[in-house]
Amino acid sequence: MRALSLAATLTTATAALGACTQTAEVTEDRDKIGYLGIQTILLDDGLVSFGVALRDAEGKADVEAYGRCAAAQYALDKGYGFVRQVRTIVKQDGRNWFGDAVYLISAALPPGLRTIDAEVTAAECEELGIPTV
Repeated sequence: MRALSLAATLTTATAALGACTQTAEVTEDRDKIGYLGIQTILLDDGLVSFGVALRDAEGKADVEAYGRCAAAQYALDKGYGFVRQVRTIVKQDGRNWFGDAVYLISAALPPGLRTIDAEVTAAECEELGIPTV
């Protein structure tokens, strides 16, 4: 019984630690990516949609990273410390990539597996050269 309890605790702890990590690797060669802009739409209290557009992205991970960076900076600008990804839809049209990402912003760490510390993420975005506005 004790081993089962320990295994459940470790599984929960591992999930919690993984919750604040990126889900996919962003492109190493971001210099060639054209970040074309971010459109922000407040859907409901704390629920925000970010439309992003890129040119010459390597794939879905680059689009998701741009949306994540936009959400992190938006949360900080509004005085919040955390965001949780609700969903991201990615489409490609030739060299252009588009993302429609929806995030929940909050002052405290929200429940869920796809939570993001806005301050840490915004700093990572700056370091990676991914614009946030």
